[in-house]
Amino acid sequence: MRTDLDHLPAAKRHELAAIVRILFAEFEDALAGRNAPHRKAGRILKIILFGSYARGDWVADPVGGYYSDYDLLVVVNHDELADVTEYWAQADDHLLREQTVTGKLRTPVNFIVHSLSDVNAQLKRGRPFFVDIVRDGIALYEAPDHPFEQAKPLSPEAALAEARGYFDEWFASVAPFIRGASYAQRDGDLKKAAFDLHQATERLYHCISLVFTLYSPKSHKLNFLRSHAEPLAPGLIEAWPRDTRSSQRSFELLRRAYVDARYSPHYRITEAELYWLIERVGVLSELVRQACGARLSR
Repeated sequence: MRTDLDHLPAAKRHELAAIVRILFAEFEDALAGRNAPHRKAGRILKIILFGSYARGDWVADPVGGYYSDYDLLVVVNHDELADVTEYWAQADDHLLREQTVTGKLRTPVNFIVHSLSDVNAQLKRGRPFFVDIVRDGIALYEAPDHPFEQAKPLSPEAALAEARGYFDEWFASVAPFIRGASYAQRDGDLKKAAFDLHQATERLYHCISLVFTLYSPKSHKLNFLRSHAEPLAPGLIEAWPRDTRSSQRSFELLRRAYVDARYSPHYRITEAELYWLIERVGVLSELVRQACGARLSR
């Protein structure tokens, strides 16, 4: 794989080096005190930068409020060690803290974790998402003697059939949550409405990712899913205006709704914010329908 970062400014290269150190340190802490052999022998085998910062087409638009994130694939040596909640939650929190509290990271970080055997299985099946990472990604760290398998091409017919199946399943699952949000809003249950809108949005982002790449990260985090989906279909960016504080706050309320709208007594959302979210989720739904339709027709 490529290892060069010469196309990135020095500040970006320093950030990526710091991110690699954080991932290693937090993973070692997560393994401390665990007695199972595969846990004690847990290793990071690769950390790969992919997406816009690997390709060189990242975006920094202070006027529109849109910025590209770092996208990283962390490859470990055992399937269980890819469990994000069990082994990687502290790393995720640490990276977020460095961005939002200390300011040491200027660029948001998204990472996914898979075992080497899983990635190799995906390559053998011709999964475009992983094929593209191996082709275009940049290795920030690689342990020796742990190569990726040679990717096998997936036939266009098989890819189209699988993508259509994903669209039929995931897009159809969105409408009940949008209806549920409207019913809950009319009943005055604003928290339930916010949660249903979160579920609709999550499913829309999974839908676009699966149709375009036959893969979607196993996550409920809307900011992560959004950053994964928007580069695939840039038209989706217009669903969420980022140029005002009120629009940013409303999306943040939607993002938090998966946990806080259900469990936190401090979660508050107004009628106006909820109306705006219902409208924007409707816009997103139509944009996803159009993008997937265009993709499938090709």
